[in-house]
Amino acid sequence: MSNMSYTELREQLVQAAHLLGQTGVMSHSGHGNMSVRLPQAGHMLLTATSTITHLKPEQLVVVTFDGEVIEGSLDPIIREIVGMHAGVYRVRNDVQAVIHTHSPRATSFALAHQSLPCVYEALLRFGVTEDIPLADWAPRGSPESVANIVEQLERHPTVPAVLLANHGLLAFSRDALSTALLIISMEEAAELILDARTLGGEKPFPADALERERKHMQRFGSTMP
Repeated sequence: MSNMSYTELREQLVQAAHLLGQTGVMSHSGHGNMSVRLPQAGHMLLTATSTITHLKPEQLVVVTFDGEVIEGSLDPIIREIVGMHAGVYRVRNDVQAVIHTHSPRATSFALAHQSLPCVYEALLRFGVTEDIPLADWAPRGSPESVANIVEQLERHPTVPAVLLANHGLLAFSRDALSTALLIISMEEAAELILDARTLGGEKPFPADALERERKHMQRFGSTMP
């Protein structure tokens, strides 16, 4: 559970949203949604707007994992996605923040029904060693869609993200900023992989790459997220 105050959680969520916008990893519409787990059991702070690149603190609401609004108000189109965020929190106790975007290159893999290969060192530095899996399509936020996401989390208990078939991506980590940085790395990876395929295709890491990367980072006092 995060040791950050309620105000700090709000501020970091806004900061993460602005970072995503500034780094150009959002779709043209700026569509996305974000949340952080709150100290109260079964509660989260959720974006009340579907355009997050210029998110403001007043555009955040407090809801329960079951969709009950505790503070603020939610339009029906936003209420649809509560279950998607709650599904991650319920399965992954280590997750403190969830972000959904339509980042173009990563979403291209989702549209092609392909997992995102883990061949880019930036992902390795997040501790990712397996491909980002694909959850089957179902209507956005529906119980079937949430079940498809949960199925992939149960099959791949260490992955920090899931591609959503024909839709976008869902990433999660220890806090909002770490999750935003992960999305930036995923979007970079997707773009570079697509470029690499014009040159003969991406190539895998050595089998011991993660351990070597971890030891190298430790030499400089750095740790993986």
